[in-house]
Amino acid sequence: MELRDIRALIALMRENGLIELEVEDKKGKVRLVRTPEAAPAAPRAVPSPSARAAAPAAKPPQLADGGAAVELGENQTLLRSPMVGTFYRAPAPDSPAFVQEGDMVQKGQALCIVEAMKMMNEIESEVAGRVVRILVENGQPVEYDQPLMVIETAV
Repeated sequence: MELRDIRALIALMRENGLIELEVEDKKGKVRLVRTPEAAPAAPRAVPSPSARAAAPAAKPPQLADGGAAVELGENQTLLRSPMVGTFYRAPAPDSPAFVQEGDMVQKGQALCIVEAMKMMNEIESEVAGRVVRILVENGQPVEYDQPLMVIETAV
């Protein structure tokens, strides 16, 4: 199977809250399994700026390493890790990073990779905007729902 086929299967699993999926075709056979803790029941919605303003004040999310809380400015959103794994900024060790702080990004653009169980999962931007801050170092382990980047959305 080609990588894009596997990515489509992973997206199908996420959209439908599946924990296990096995597919066989003329190209080969693939079996994908996610642990229940890392499998959200539904895709995670990113709150709009107006929804954030209407929500009661909550304490800002902490970084996994116990670092300072992530403060979000107006029109800023967090890119969060959809799984437990290892964070990589580039597709390969000798390749340039997907994005740098200050780069403009489009919705659906690959921003980083989280490796989980020897599978490289490209993490795509849920919004168009500018990368304000990258919160995780290359090669660092990340937890489910851990903030990875701050993105300032275009208004």
